[in-house]
Amino acid sequence: MPDVLKLALVGCGAIARFHLDGIQACGGKIRVTAAVDPDRGKAERVASETGAQVFSSLAEAVAGGDFDAVDLMVPHDLHEAVAVKAFQAGKHVLLEKPMAPTLEACDRILASAKAAGTVFMVAENAQYWPEVVKAKELIDAGAIGEILTARATYAAEFDAYWFKEKNAWRYEKGRTGGGITIDGGSHWIRPLRMWMGEIEEVVGVLDHPLKQMEGESLVRALFRFRSGKIATFDAMMVTTVLGPDASWRVVGTKGEIVIEGGFGGGIKLFDVANRGGKLMAEPQGYGKSFGPELDDFAEAVLRGKPLEAGPDYALGELRTALAIYRSAESRQWEKVWG
Repeated sequence: MPDVLKLALVGCGAIARFHLDGIQACGGKIRVTAAVDPDRGKAERVASETGAQVFSSLAEAVAGGDFDAVDLMVPHDLHEAVAVKAFQAGKHVLLEKPMAPTLEACDRILASAKAAGTVFMVAENAQYWPEVVKAKELIDAGAIGEILTARATYAAEFDAYWFKEKNAWRYEKGRTGGGITIDGGSHWIRPLRMWMGEIEEVVGVLDHPLKQMEGESLVRALFRFRSGKIATFDAMMVTTVLGPDASWRVVGTKGEIVIEGGFGGGIKLFDVANRGGKLMAEPQGYGKSFGPELDDFAEAVLRGKPLEAGPDYALGELRTALAIYRSAESRQWEKVWG
């Protein structure tokens, strides 16, 4: 069994930087041997850092490259085509979230993965976000007692890195499958599921303050979990200055856990003994989630370790987003798994 995973990066845009940093954090366990992008300049930038071969398409890479697995970082509307092609080539697949914009496309991807018999992982890096993981440890240890409710808030100013290109694909609803809910919002939904269990139904409203985006740039929703507990989910991207806010607040019978806002906030515990809040871990942030994510994938391929979260579990964020979209139309509670 090999000790190093040979990996092709397919899509060398903005998110590839985070994945490359994550690969470096794996301590030599992963070697990038192919860089694939129709924009050759982007692929060459990855190659200059990794020594990878450069290809313009996955088909070209499969024909001429040397790799065992692919890390697919392409627009949402391309997920099905490239994932199926990779599975048909017998490759292990790490696929950026969401699995696909529709459940029908997801079903076809899952069927292709089953037929291939290779490792399939959906890259929802919030599963490995250090503050999120620490919060789960505290909750499981009873630090705040029984959870009563929670709030997730994803708020970002418009100059975020993924919108810097003039014709960024994220502007187009037909490419993303929606707007902020189905995209960045998933990183805020996954932790709620990790801490509170599965979401049963949602009710939500959408708005479009960011006129450049065809999809929604503002959502406010209530989640009812199978436990009967309620959480709120807010997400927005706007062209204004935003004040500080917590990314998550989890309230229990004995206290509250607060993960500070943005992509780099720390985690604090508030209880009777720590009314002013106790810092439970130094801030690490969003970027530190990619190392454990890539390591989990590598361990699954190289040593058969079960994934922290399988691809079926990753359908939860997509199903939640689609239920919010249905609720915005029906103005009623909508089932997530119905």
